[in-house]
Amino acid sequence: MEILLALIIAVLTGVGVFLTLRARTFPVVLGLTFLAYAVNLFLFAMGRLNINQAAIIQENVSNYSDPLPQALVLTAIVISFGMTAFVIVLSLKAYGELKSDHVDGKVLDKDGDK
Repeated sequence: MEILLALIIAVLTGVGVFLTLRARTFPVVLGLTFLAYAVNLFLFAMGRLNINQAAIIQENVSNYSDPLPQALVLTAIVISFGMTAFVIVLSLKAYGELKSDHVDGKVLDKDGDK
């Protein structure tokens, strides 16, 4: 199970980096989203998933689940949502002003040349 989770995190990170390095704004937004998912899975995997254990320390419970990774993932989800919304608005504003969805703002012709 750990190998599968590590492979999923690696694939999400690889796809995220690949899409982030593209020249158009939509793949960049998708790449940042995939990187956020990879970070969330990594943070969640750091906390070791414990089944049927309390999330908080109680008096009679000796084994408990660590709530810190869950709080970190929840915070990361909120931050990634805000970041995604900001990048989408930024790309729409750039497209409105430059009439191009190229990251550099360069207008390409029909053949894809500058």
